[in-house]
Amino acid sequence: MKIKTITPDKDIFFQIISTIAYSPKTLYFIGTIPYERLPVVAIVGTRKPTPYGREVTFKLAYELAKKGVVIVSGLALGIDAIAHRAALEAGGPTIAVLANGLDSVYPASHRALADEIVGEGGLIISEYPQGTLARDHQFLARNRIVSGIADAVIVTEAAARSGTLATVAHALDQNREVFAVPGNITSPMSVGPNRMIIQGAHPALEADDILRVIAPHLISAQTSLNMGSNPVEIKIIDLLKQGIRDGNTLQQQSGFDASSFSQAMTMLEIGGLIRALGGNQWTIT
Repeated sequence: MKIKTITPDKDIFFQIISTIAYSPKTLYFIGTIPYERLPVVAIVGTRKPTPYGREVTFKLAYELAKKGVVIVSGLALGIDAIAHRAALEAGGPTIAVLANGLDSVYPASHRALADEIVGEGGLIISEYPQGTLARDHQFLARNRIVSGIADAVIVTEAAARSGTLATVAHALDQNREVFAVPGNITSPMSVGPNRMIIQGAHPALEADDILRVIAPHLISAQTSLNMGSNPVEIKIIDLLKQGIRDGNTLQQQSGFDASSFSQAMTMLEIGGLIRALGGNQWTIT
């Protein structure tokens, strides 16, 4: 695909980064730039998320994208890729910011994901011309663009010492809103977000927590989605809300026979109300 260039301060969508420190004078891009300034949220975190981190990252990114928010991240392993994937599955645009020239994708294993982002109306951008290889210092520099594009930054999981926190530092310098997902105090991957909350970051428990701050007009007057169309579906949703994930346990505690339960699960999944996590584990979308 053809690599194009743009001057950020002359584009309505990217003008926001013309005010940040060390603002790039040129951006290289592949894909489609939004024709208007939409709400943008950066979602970042560890490259080695726990199952909890995977679940909450997907949930937040999916719900925000469904509401019309552009999801931006760095195409890295772990949290970044999950956020991009969730936005794609929600049918929303997502932007990947690379730390190298756009003639190659880093990591190479995300080539297909990068192609899908562009193919689905999203965007891949970089401040580096083609032929530029990825270097450690460029990832740190890249982070200022990830946060600079966004109206808010969410950290879902990060260790106490994490490169993710460099993105947070940029966000604070740029006067962006910062959110963190609270986690288990015994989990090393929740140390970063938990400390951020203590230091003043907004807790992020659901998509509306972010929207109330950056885009209250996107919050639906209806506070909840349709949560089931019959007693079996309603019961399953209620059990999932209680934190039950295992399919066998859900069926047993629902009190319904296997056939009725299976049919209800199928309809809920088709309707986009629940999602399989693998290993017969389920969650609400």
